[in-house]
Amino acid sequence: MGFFERTLTLWVAGCIVAGIVLGRLLAPLFHALGDATVAQVNLPVAVLVWLMIVPMLLRVDPKALREVGAHWRGMATTVGVNWLVKPFSMAALGWLFIGVLFRDLLPAGQIDQYIAGLILLAAAPCTAMVFVWSNLVDGDPHFTLTQVALNDSIMIVAFAPIVGVLLGISAIVVPWNTLVLSVVLYIVVPVTAAQLWRQRLLASGGEAALAAMLKHLAPVSIVALLATLVLLFGLQGEAILEQPLVILLLAMPIVIQVYFNAALAYGLNRQLGVAWCVAGPSALIGASNFFELAVATAIALFGFQSGAALATVVGVLVEVPVMLSVVWIVRGSRNWYERGLPRR
Repeated sequence: MGFFERTLTLWVAGCIVAGIVLGRLLAPLFHALGDATVAQVNLPVAVLVWLMIVPMLLRVDPKALREVGAHWRGMATTVGVNWLVKPFSMAALGWLFIGVLFRDLLPAGQIDQYIAGLILLAAAPCTAMVFVWSNLVDGDPHFTLTQVALNDSIMIVAFAPIVGVLLGISAIVVPWNTLVLSVVLYIVVPVTAAQLWRQRLLASGGEAALAAMLKHLAPVSIVALLATLVLLFGLQGEAILEQPLVILLLAMPIVIQVYFNAALAYGLNRQLGVAWCVAGPSALIGASNFFELAVATAIALFGFQSGAALATVVGVLVEVPVMLSVVWIVRGSRNWYERGLPRR
C-alpha cells in the first residue's frame, strides 16, 4: 500500500474537518456545486465517483469469474451475506433503531429518509476499498478479485430491485427513473469504461502496461475520494454541527450491521472449512459498503440536504475506522479460526 492508503483514516478525518470549515467559509461556492445537476444527477459528484472507482475497476478481470468454483464455499458465503442478508438486516436495524428506539430523538420529517439512506448504504457490496482490506489481512488475491468481479456482475441487475423493494416497504415513493439512471451512471458506465480501457491497455502493452497505469492512477482514486469528502461535508457540515446526536444515532445501526455481517461471514466460512486466507477477505467484503454508490444515489434520489444523503455520509464517516477494527479482529483471531477448522 502507498502512503495515502496507510494513513487513510487521518486523511479522512482531515477532509471532514476541512469540508465543514470550508462549507461555512465558502457557502455560496458549495451550494453552487450542489445545484450543478442534470436530470437529478449532481455533475461534480458523478465525476468524482467515476474518478474514484474506474481506476479500482481496472483491476477487475472478468475472466476471474471462471475461478468461482475454486473457492465456491467462500464465494457462496459472501454472496449470501451480501445479497440475502446485508440489505435486509440493515433495513431491519434501521426500522428498529431509527423508526422505533430513536424516533423521539430525531427530526420527525426525516425518519423515512434516514432509513432510506441506510438501505442504500447496505444494498451494494464494496468494490474499491475491498482490495485494501484484503491486502491488510493477507487475503488470497485471486479470491478477492473473483469475488469483486462476481459482485459487480450481480450488482448491475440486483441493486435497483432490492433498493426499490426495501424503499417501498419503508413507505417511500421510489423514483424508478432516477434509481435506474443511478445504476447506469454509477455501475454500468464505470464497469464498461474500465473494461474497455483494460482491454486496450492489455492489447497495447500487456500486463506491464496495465500495472504501470494502475500505479499512476492510484493517487487519482484517493484524491477523488478525499475531494468527495470535502464536498459532502461542506454541504452537510451545518447539519452535522447542529445535530451531533443525529450523527451518533445514525452511526449505531451502521456499526452494528458491519460487525454482524463480518461475524456471520467469518463464522460461516469457519463452519464450512474455508481457509483463513479466503475467510478474511470474505468477512470484509461481506461487511463493507459501496459508499460511493450509496452517496451518489442518495443525492440523485433525495438531494444533497436530505436525511438520506446525511445517513450515507455518516456511513463514510464510520467506514474506515470500523473496517480497520474488523481487519484487526480477523488478523488477531487467525489461530482461533484455524483451530476450529473441520478435519479433512
